[in-house]
Amino acid sequence: MSGHRRPGLWPGGLGHDHEHGQDHDEHAHPHAHPHGGVRGFLHDLFVPHTHDSAASIDDAMEASAAGIRALKISLLVLLATTVLQAIVVAFTGSVALLADTIHNFADALTAVPLWIAFVLGRRAADRRYTYGYGRAEDLAGMFIVFVVALSAAVAGWQAIDRFIFPRPIEHPWLLVAAGLIGFVGNEVVAIYRIRVGRRIGSAALVADGVHARLDGFTSLSVVLGAIGILLGFPLADPIIGLLISVSIMILLGGTVRAIGARLMDAIDPALVKRAEQALARTTGVEVVGRVRLRWVGHRLTGSATVEVDAVDLAGAGRIAAHAAAHVRQAVGNVDDFTVIPAVRSPRRTAEPEDVDSAV
Repeated sequence: MSGHRRPGLWPGGLGHDHEHGQDHDEHAHPHAHPHGGVRGFLHDLFVPHTHDSAASIDDAMEASAAGIRALKISLLVLLATTVLQAIVVAFTGSVALLADTIHNFADALTAVPLWIAFVLGRRAADRRYTYGYGRAEDLAGMFIVFVVALSAAVAGWQAIDRFIFPRPIEHPWLLVAAGLIGFVGNEVVAIYRIRVGRRIGSAALVADGVHARLDGFTSLSVVLGAIGILLGFPLADPIIGLLISVSIMILLGGTVRAIGARLMDAIDPALVKRAEQALARTTGVEVVGRVRLRWVGHRLTGSATVEVDAVDLAGAGRIAAHAAAHVRQAVGNVDDFTVIPAVRSPRRTAEPEDVDSAV
């Protein structure tokens, strides 16, 4: 092979101009995230990315086990939080706290379909479901959207009823304590779900973690309602309850977009770029053609066409196998990746003037 970049045969093809032994670390994060200032803080808080291959679990069974364990633990934490808040509701009669309690209970229940989806995802592909059962995660995501929307509607109805038939709120200081309990419980769950979701590449688990984090901030709004009552404004409680319901519906839009994108096989362009770079730095790969990736649950599958510098099909097959291994190492969470090689024609490799003119 020469040290020149070869001309591409496909639109957007990548030439290969460096050796196989090059350090892979420089390609670990080919894209940037806005980590600076308030904008970066909010981005990392509510839009955590899920394709950090350096921390990913490559084994599918181990990834599913980690996801199920995260769901079990977070389910217990949220149920405990819900029980504590329900006790305070019984003492205070707060509709804002009732709305938050209902939503926390619904959020706890959303772990159940996701749990089932992780279990189904372990089943091997068969002649009917040739890609396996990983898509069950997306179906669980749709169910989560329905449950959250229903909980928002119930909480809103309770708030409106309290406007029409107001009742005094007792022990407002208990509301402050209950709101703080809700915030702490949800934030613990959010941190755990997001961390595990990033490790296993599960967008559904990360989204559920972000959802828990948002729930934590709605729990803090209960504290605001209690402060309003202490300041002599009793309508603060149903107003906060109604605002919680509206905020849940608004924030639900982000989850709907994420699930819809996954159902439409949307992929982060940075992942495609990472795969292209892994292919391009494989010894023997001259040009990288079309690269395809798709999520099947929390695992990736894909293919690519490459032009290789080989004298026969056996050599081309070995280069393709090495290139596929590089993609699995660079991207992570990849179950199947097929590289289709095409041997360069002797006529093109025998015309160095054509290569020099392309440079």
